[in-house]
This record gives sequence, C-alpha cells and structure tokens, in this order.
Amino acid sequence: MNKRLYSPKYTKEIVEKYEFQFSKSLGQNFLIDGNILNNIMKMGKITKEDLVLEIGPGIGTLTEELALNSKKVVAVELDNNLLPILDETLKAYDNIEIVHGDILKIDVEKLIEEKLDGRPVKVVANLPYYITTPIIGRLLEENLNIHSIIVMVQKEVAGRMVAKPNTKDYGTLSIFINYYTNAEIILKVPKTVFMPKPKVDSAVVRLVLKEELPDINKELFFKVVKSAFGKRRKTILNSLSNGELNFEKEIVRDTLEKAGIPLNARAENLKIEDFIKISETFPPLDIY
Repeated sequence: MNKRLYSPKYTKEIVEKYEFQFSKSLGQNFLIDGNILNNIMKMGKITKEDLVLEIGPGIGTLTEELALNSKKVVAVELDNNLLPILDETLKAYDNIEIVHGDILKIDVEKLIEEKLDGRPVKVVANLPYYITTPIIGRLLEENLNIHSIIVMVQKEVAGRMVAKPNTKDYGTLSIFINYYTNAEIILKVPKTVFMPKPKVDSAVVRLVLKEELPDINKELFFKVVKSAFGKRRKTILNSLSNGELNFEKEIVRDTLEKAGIPLNARAENLKIEDFIKISETFPPLDIY
C-alpha cells in the first residue's frame, strides 16, 4: 500500500472530500502517526492468527494496521457518516468487515460467534472519555469470549485503571479492572499525533482477561468496594458503616477484626485480596 491512512495529508484529503465534521460527543480524533500504530501492534501482541473486534474505527487508520497484522477484523462503527468513508479507505482489504451499530446495544456474544468463528478475540478500541467505563464494563462483565482488550484512553483514566494501593489514583475503577484482568500501560500517546488535536494526552492499556475469577458473591464484593471508596478519606470502619451497605457499626467492626483488617485503614490502603476477605466475612444479611 503506498497511501497509508496515518499520513496527515491523506487523512486531510479524506476528511475534505467527504466534508466530514468531527463529532466532539463521539470523541472523534484520528491517529496520524505510523510509529504509534506499529507500537500498538507490537506491544498489544497482535499476530497473524488473531481475530480482532475493533470498536470505533473512525476513518479506518487503526483498522488498516490491524488488517495487515491479524487474520480478520470486525469493526463496529456508530457514526453513519463514516460508513461511506470506510468503504473507500479499506476497500483494498478482504479481511475487514464493518458493522454499523452501538457496541453498548448490539449482541456482542452473537457477533463474536457469527463473524469471528466463536474463537477468543482481541478487542482493540480508541474510546472517548465519557464512554470508556460503560464499554469496558460491558465487555468484562458479560463473560464474552475475549482474550484481551487493547484500549486507548485519556492518560489519567489509564492511570486509574492500573493504579496500585496507597496511591491517589487507586479506586473503584482500579479494583474493577484488577478483578477481571491483568492490566498494564503499554504506550503513552501524546495529543500531537491526532487530528484534530485533543486537549489531553492518551495512553494505551492492555487488559488480559483472567481465566479464573474469585469464587465470591460478586455483587456484595463490589458494594463493599463502592462503599469503601465512597468516603475515601474516612477509615474503612466508618466508610462501610455509613455506605450503601447499611450494616451496623458493630457488625462492620466485628467483620474487619475477623478478616484481619486494621480498623483505622482507609480504602486506598487495601489490596483487592483485602476487599475479598471483607466481603467473604460479612454475615449473610439481606442487603439487596
């Protein structure tokens, strides 16, 4: 291919030809740097055997790179205005299929089964800030046939996703991600490599889904986590007594002591294993 989509000149040509208007609400910023794309392939461990589900292909810049490096790409695009552009920019590739739809509404399990042979897929996405958590949440919670998720997000969101205990970024998102996956930031992406240029830098996070999840009451576990971080400056004793759990303070005190958790610890001091211990030790009260 002599004309590659990451060329700023070619991207501009396409945008002007179709009189495309960038949508802020859809977080449309197109990559214009070949090195970044190569690094996403390499660090994301995309191989010729891989089946890829891409969310939000834009004009197809990352899609093209995925097609060159994997077996097949199914790309889900919400914006109607991009469909004719994708028809043109990706017409040279026979291993790409574009699906028009909203990833939060379509049947992803069926999509993987029908269009990607029902084999474990790698998800690749460049997500706008406001929809990062709902999309990742859905992909992780629905027990889909996914091996890993390679996602580009705002740098600060990436920091929260991989944060460790005793740091200011550590919170409910960190624990949610850690519950389902092993997460690492594989690449930092400056705002200068996008058209149009966003206000903040981005980062690419690789999430490898865990094969086995803890055998616990998941709903109670996440309620404990949410309550604990709901008042993160308070001690764990106070935050769990006043949160949505509605346990009496004495029950919380007793539970923490049995679980071996210091009463004066704060949520940010506790590892995921500590939260698991707490949720397993609580008495089986009807909290729903």
